[in-house]
Amino acid sequence: MRITRIAVTGFALAMVTTVTLAGVGVASADPTPPPGPVTITLSPEQVTFFCERVTKIEKRVAKLTERINGGADVKGSTAWLKARAQKERDAGRETSAKLLEERAERRAGRIDQLNKIKAFATDFNSKYCGGK
Repeated sequence: MRITRIAVTGFALAMVTTVTLAGVGVASADPTPPPGPVTITLSPEQVTFFCERVTKIEKRVAKLTERINGGADVKGSTAWLKARAQKERDAGRETSAKLLEERAERRAGRIDQLNKIKAFATDFNSKYCGGK
């Protein structure tokens, strides 16, 4: 009885594998060329929604850039992080000072990404939102 179940299970598995491989063979034998360019039209409500989102993104990028480039008195700026690192170093906490310096370097490295986002948002806004 046990051998019969194993044989039936093995046969079923072989059939599933054969059917699966046959389906793959048929799919790969009939290459379909990729479709040409597709035109997508948006409703006026959708365009308004995207324009509002892009405007919010522009404002947020401007605030982030201003904060990152701020002076030592601006919480979260690279200068503020470096000043905190110096305080930590003066207090003898070299490990935390090093971590703060690394964070300041990473944060300063985000400026390039933010400038790319701002350029894209400005371009999108001028093309599709009437330069709002």
